Amino acid sequence: MAYIIINGVSSKTIEGLLIQTLPPISKPKIRTSAEEIDGRDGDVVTTLGYAAYDKPFKIGLKGDYNVDDVIKFFDTSGQVTFSNEADKYYNFAIYNQIDFEKLIRFKTANVNMHVQPFKYSIDETELVFNNPSDETIADLNIRNNGNIYSKPTITIQGAGAINVYIGTTQILLINLSSAGETIILNVEDMNAYDPNGNYLNRQVTGDLNNLVFNAGITNLKVTGAYESIKIDKYSRWI
Repeated sequence: MAYIIINGVSSKTIEGLLIQTLPPISKPKIRTSAEEIDGRDGDVVTTLGYAAYDKPFKIGLKGDYNVDDVIKFFDTSGQVTFSNEADKYYNFAIYNQIDFEKLIRFKTANVNMHVQPFKYSIDETELVFNNPSDETIADLNIRNNGNIYSKPTITIQGAGAINVYIGTTQILLINLSSAGETIILNVEDMNAYDPNGNYLNRQVTGDLNNLVFNAGITNLKVTGAYESIKIDKYSRWI
């Protein structure tokens, strides 16, 4: 039986709710900008990244049900897993109103989930590298198990100047002001902050957008007085 999981809650736990159809597995569209130049044949096309898109599916009701429970189940945003891709999740929101009146009258309705273009593994765990021996170089090989580059979240605890490299190319210089200070580099959101959510972008020199892991193995090097490094969302699929 088809099902979906929203923020850890399965549709199978909502009494009377049926997932009648699932959205097809599809590749997101690439956004482009086309420019025509006088004197030149054709046009110049610039790629602008992958576009978010909609995943439509049908739901139904059977037997004993509480429509309020169904409304509550869909009245949210966050992460969704579809049973035809049970090992992945998407980031989603629902912007189009669900016709719950039709659902009650005809026991069926359409749902349109707006998903971001990339999907992530539900089983992938955070990588943790501690430094009990006061080493000043962390030379790490990180495997992106997906089929496209990823923009990870990297948490570094340490003090002073911390240098971050991809291979032999320095990407970032991070200044941690005190021993044991923690900085979270959220590459996807293009922000750096502390565990309380206070922005630390001014303590980072360099372009976060360059801190990407290609599909396969990427060499990540961190130098300086680091205490621990944590890496999350290092694999990504389209």
